[in-house]
Amino acid sequence: MNIEDARIYCLSKQNATEDFPFDETILAFRVENKIFAIVDLDNPKWFCVKCDADYAVDLRDKHPQITPAWHMNKRYWNQLDIDLLEDSFFFHLVDHSYDEVLKKLPKKTRIKYGR
Repeated sequence: MNIEDARIYCLSKQNATEDFPFDETILAFRVENKIFAIVDLDNPKWFCVKCDADYAVDLRDKHPQITPAWHMNKRYWNQLDIDLLEDSFFFHLVDHSYDEVLKKLPKKTRIKYGR
């Protein structure tokens, strides 16, 4: 997986946008103005995604390339070494992150996404 493929996949999600909310190197991917993924373009092999708290712990226990996300709430955010993850697994984790954000939105908004 490379950063451009990861970026394209994140932006392929319905209504996904990207911006630089913190500085000129931290790229965030959002849905409904809520962040579901972040990457530091100075070190793009590390990609951060939101995760269900219990699933986050399980993933870290089973996969050494998944760690608590630096500078994020470590209960809900994982940092992925995208050089060491299978593409399909990376896509699954981005999908999970996107879904985690959507399920916290108001019901009226979730309906737009078929949730």
